[in-house]
Amino acid sequence: MTYTTIYIKADQNSVVTNKKVHLQDVVKIYGTDKTLVKKINNTVILVIESQKKCKYAVSILKVIELIQKENPDAVVINVGEEDFVIEYIPPKPKNIVMEWVKTVIVCFIVFFGAAFTIMTFNEDVAVKEVFGMFYKLVMGKEEASGSVMEIAYSIGLPIGVVVFFNHFSKVKIDSDPTPLQVQLRSYEKDINTAIIENKSREGKTIDAG
Repeated sequence: MTYTTIYIKADQNSVVTNKKVHLQDVVKIYGTDKTLVKKINNTVILVIESQKKCKYAVSILKVIELIQKENPDAVVINVGEEDFVIEYIPPKPKNIVMEWVKTVIVCFIVFFGAAFTIMTFNEDVAVKEVFGMFYKLVMGKEEASGSVMEIAYSIGLPIGVVVFFNHFSKVKIDSDPTPLQVQLRSYEKDINTAIIENKSREGKTIDAG
């Protein structure tokens, strides 16, 4: 009897947008028999019934079971995670107009933010004096205490910090990950580990058998 060796590798987290999840969507598969690999890739591992964003914890044994069920002569070797998470995100239609509006807003924020930063730097971080100059330039008189700019600054600063630490761009100057990306990856890994452990304790892991 001839046996065919199949290597599989699953990342800790895989994001899917289709309700019918095939192995090729969540697992990388390699073997010398390309016809067999193609057949395995098209194997359905999960059909999602939820209409909302959700996550599933899956054991790699389930993947091995599915492969050997249809291909008893296959020797499956796992070189990736033992348990992994499938994250389903419902597809959303793209709104080109909104994308352009968001881009323009971000450009304005970056422009005025950079201008404000340069001016405060030149004034030795004298934010109050910079606000005073802005107010007098626009209104034509000295500012009163608690101007609109100072209130907006006080509200916008913490909002900006929160947005910054919860979002990063795919565009990078170099290939090295930023410290923020490193922390986000560590956080994501902890979340995936917690999901897998919680599902295992609740007996909801998609496993073999």
